[in-house]
Amino acid sequence: MTTQTHPPFLLLSCYELGHQPVSLGWPLAALSAAGLAATAVDLSVDDFPTGAASAARLVAIAAPMHTALRLGVEAARRVRALNPAAHITFFGLYAWLNGDYLLHSNGEAALADSVIAGEYEGPLIALARALSDGRAAVDVVGVSTPGRSAQPNLARLSFPVPERASLPSLEKYARYVADGESHLAGYVEASRGCLHTCRHCPVVPVYNGRFFIVPVETVLADIRQQVAAGARHITFGDPDFLNGPGHALKVAQALHREFPRVTFDFTTKVEHILQQRALLGQLRGAGATFVVSAFESTSERVLARLHKGHSVAQMEEALNVLAGAGLTVQPTWLPFTPWTTLDDYLDMLTWIRGQGLIPTTSAVQMSIRLLVPPGSALLDHPDVDSWRGKLDAANFSWRWDHPDPHMDALQRQIAFIAEDADPANDPWILFEAVEYAAYAAAGKTAPSHPRPTFFPPAPPRLTENWFC
Repeated sequence: MTTQTHPPFLLLSCYELGHQPVSLGWPLAALSAAGLAATAVDLSVDDFPTGAASAARLVAIAAPMHTALRLGVEAARRVRALNPAAHITFFGLYAWLNGDYLLHSNGEAALADSVIAGEYEGPLIALARALSDGRAAVDVVGVSTPGRSAQPNLARLSFPVPERASLPSLEKYARYVADGESHLAGYVEASRGCLHTCRHCPVVPVYNGRFFIVPVETVLADIRQQVAAGARHITFGDPDFLNGPGHALKVAQALHREFPRVTFDFTTKVEHILQQRALLGQLRGAGATFVVSAFESTSERVLARLHKGHSVAQMEEALNVLAGAGLTVQPTWLPFTPWTTLDDYLDMLTWIRGQGLIPTTSAVQMSIRLLVPPGSALLDHPDVDSWRGKLDAANFSWRWDHPDPHMDALQRQIAFIAEDADPANDPWILFEAVEYAAYAAAGKTAPSHPRPTFFPPAPPRLTENWFC
């Protein structure tokens, strides 16, 4: 009988919006280049690796978002039970925001021995080498431990091409749907961080308005390996693809020259849509089919509070600009905040219907409630004590209750509608269900709208409704 051996380093991803996790691919490549063997497992599609976790010296858990961190904590507890001697580190945006909770015990063994944020590859390599040499993690630059708090590492990185050969097949992830056909979808990042400082965004406390460009050659090499694996569509997952418009155009044109039949989507702010309107047609010509943009609210008051940098009139202008360029928009929304009134919510529904956005507005987008993690820029506002409740560290957020109880009840009801919705359902029927619930909460009857007699083709989309 042969005994299976496992590399001493284990990388875990828990959820990355339905795409093959680049938060595994990049550290895998960096560790490999440093001569350090690692196993990578995506727990969103594969089983927990009991054998690898039991043998690992270092277990690194990616936490780029709230859902990933919540699932990652459960993974960390399993690792602790199997392998108490393993060093557990969390890396990513939500790891750093919730570092105090992860690093300090709350009636149990600490969930993490260290936390890394920012450009995490360098500190992760240094941590792996230190543990291999028997040195303490507290001595590693860029690594927070229970005894030392380190700032996010924002040193410029020499980006490797993400290692994807050992990751799960693209067939296990969200697909691109257009013109009645479904295609495998890949995912790349052409930059990290963000130029902007929207107060509710988890990127801001870590990067503080900085962003880093990934070389065109590196991005294209990553696209190339995913196309070879069957991808016919690419998502550019940068917080904002147009932070560097010249770089974005070079990447898109390089993609189109080599793979003229491969389409792509990207995320950008409303203000960039307006500033770069001349660029949008070129991106459409290079294969762009839709744009994700954080509209968030139709309340000017709420937009200002979130520091979004755009108005409702500019949202309407952006829709016209995108339509002129032949691009569909997938707006994201933040409909439940401490400052959003029930009338605001009804106004938003009216605006969405009036702008013809029902086909691109999923029910889950209508249910999203503001998350305020520790370290959020929202906490710097002078009136924070008027709405902030207690810190719910175990759920990685400050609590808040809406001053109008009807809003909290409505959010729960819309969330139930979204959770119960079949993605194949008619979006008009789902939207009408949301309208009915919202008007009932206001003690009103939802206005009657004639159903369209002609339905245009369904807009291009991914089969995963979460975008941020």
